[in-house]
Amino acid sequence: MDFLLSVKNLHIKFKSHKKIFNAVNGVSLNLSKGETLGIVGESGAGKSVTFYSLLGLLPKGKGEVSSGEAIFNGRDLIKLSEKELLKIRGKEISVIFQDPMTSLNPYLKVGNQIVEALKTHYKISNKDAKLETLKILKEVGINDAERRFEQYPHEFSGGMRQRIMISIALITKPKLLIADEPTTALDVTVQAQILNLLRDLKTKYSMSIIFITHDLGIVAEMCDNVCIMYAGSVVEYGSVRDIFYESKHPYTISLKKSVPNLYDKKDILYSIPGIPPDISKPIDGCPFAPRCFMAKNRCFKTAIELVEINKNHLSSCLYAKEMQ
Repeated sequence: MDFLLSVKNLHIKFKSHKKIFNAVNGVSLNLSKGETLGIVGESGAGKSVTFYSLLGLLPKGKGEVSSGEAIFNGRDLIKLSEKELLKIRGKEISVIFQDPMTSLNPYLKVGNQIVEALKTHYKISNKDAKLETLKILKEVGINDAERRFEQYPHEFSGGMRQRIMISIALITKPKLLIADEPTTALDVTVQAQILNLLRDLKTKYSMSIIFITHDLGIVAEMCDNVCIMYAGSVVEYGSVRDIFYESKHPYTISLKKSVPNLYDKKDILYSIPGIPPDISKPIDGCPFAPRCFMAKNRCFKTAIELVEINKNHLSSCLYAKEMQ
């Protein structure tokens, strides 16, 4: 199959206070054209770091890709120079960053910030760039675009700022959009509007989306396939149906149990016991074993690897095939 993005055996290390932190350990995944892939896991699982590394966005001198490849449209992003990445970043691959409240420059009018994204990659006149900007503002649901073009970020609500961020990301009509928790800090009504907007724009521009989130409800609504990450590794991968109805990893099952249920009358919400492992130290067996309700002695000693449960459904649990 011809994938838009194919990541193989990606390893990322961070250096801090004379320690080496293995932030990502052998991540492999594929993204098809037109697919929405959900990336789910606790904070520190390596979700954002994995995809920021592909665009050369790791902090200089601290984080680095130590091995692996990421083939995007026939090119290995890991091997590209900064100059070559600049031609892809923001043009062929765009990012919606986590916090719309702080991602926009408070000193620049929002219209100029969108125009800058367009003029960075295309030779276009100021007049035409403004026309394209007004067009994308209307497409993302911002009324009175002419007036809004001249306003500053503080004159917009959180939901409107997120629409501006989406405008900046999509003005170049990218092949791939990385949405890093794009609904964080938004109320549920605005969140629903943003999700519907992304769904409509995905169809309109025929693009693929990588959706990084903690919210399994968003995954169920937006995604085709899901990648569950824990301690820098992929522990389960499959379709939305596989993940929600035929989970084959205890961590996935625990995440689902942690979601509040309106129909469950229990007084105490379920939480996964323990804390994620120290990634500065070697992990011999399954990294989830100390917190796992199914763990046995061999789980602490046997190196894990993804095994196929059925077509397009993978799990790294030693007992995956025994789960009902």
